Amino acid sequence: MGLRRVIGVAFAGSALALASGCGLTEDEPDLVAGKEAFNAKCGACHIMNRAGTKGTQGPNLDEAFRQALADGMERSGIEGAVEAQIDAPARLSKRDPVYMPADLVKGDDLRNVSAYVAESVAKRGKETGLLAEAGQPEVSDKPIAAKAGKLEIPAASAGLAYVANAATAEAGPLTITSPNPATVPHNIALEGGGVNEVGPVVEKDGVSEIKATVKAGQYTFFCTVEGHREGGMEGQLVVK
Repeated sequence: MGLRRVIGVAFAGSALALASGCGLTEDEPDLVAGKEAFNAKCGACHIMNRAGTKGTQGPNLDEAFRQALADGMERSGIEGAVEAQIDAPARLSKRDPVYMPADLVKGDDLRNVSAYVAESVAKRGKETGLLAEAGQPEVSDKPIAAKAGKLEIPAASAGLAYVANAATAEAGPLTITSPNPATVPHNIALEGGGVNEVGPVVEKDGVSEIKATVKAGQYTFFCTVEGHREGGMEGQLVVK
């Protein structure tokens, strides 16, 4: 999806939102909850600097809205545009790289996500306080150790990350599993030392699995879903 198309959708959504009064109540949206939901549901596909998301399958939201803002679009218009796009995304094949299912978020989550994007997109600087801490995947620098030839490297519940970016194992047959608690599809793959194994892509509560015989050395584990490795979903396996 080109950026020009995205900006066109933004203006169309803005007009729709203004005409309908945006459908919001008098209560203020929860930006912290909005960021958490955005990172969990949208961040794997979209870049947005202040959210810390690095997905590349969908449009870069900062770039998509930057010119519209420069041309005078109000952030309230962006809120309506985002809400409209989530409500009724483009009808594309699920095999299309930029396919987005309808109703990724609903109700209060939809309102909070739309408000958060409108507040933060294409804005310079970093967030502070609770907003800065919200929605970030918890990634450990402590290596996960294989036990009896079995190694589990779960995907994080939000963002493009595994729960750890390092692992260790003994040389020999090795089974690596990667449970995925997120609705965003992920898998586990391993390369290095003559090994090139790719596990199945799985979604909510699925488990991706690979088997390999590894020798002493360094290997890289990663997700093969388009844009996920580039977004940071990889780590190092050291075999002793």
